[in-house]
Amino acid sequence: MAEQQNKKDGKLNIELDEAIADGIYSNLAIINHSVSEFIVDFIKIMPGTPKAKVKSRIILTPQHAKRLAKALAENVKRFENAHGEIKDYEQPPIPINFGPTGEA
Repeated sequence: MAEQQNKKDGKLNIELDEAIADGIYSNLAIINHSVSEFIVDFIKIMPGTPKAKVKSRIILTPQHAKRLAKALAENVKRFENAHGEIKDYEQPPIPINFGPTGEA
């Protein structure tokens, strides 16, 4: 019955369990793509440490990747309107040994 009501209302019930709610810190994202998907790897790099592990990987269709980029840009704009410009400090390039570039 609740499922039918959600379909009528156009609402989606989203659950967030505790482990996911804690989140994962990332200060680097590596994005690769093929014709059919975008792969976003989130990594935490610590200064002075020569090795880092991928903490999370998200795989998106091209359409969802575009929607995510648009939504993120809109949220950054809202944040800056409320709190001022986010400074983009230049950082030296990070030499990345990340294995072969994926293709589907």
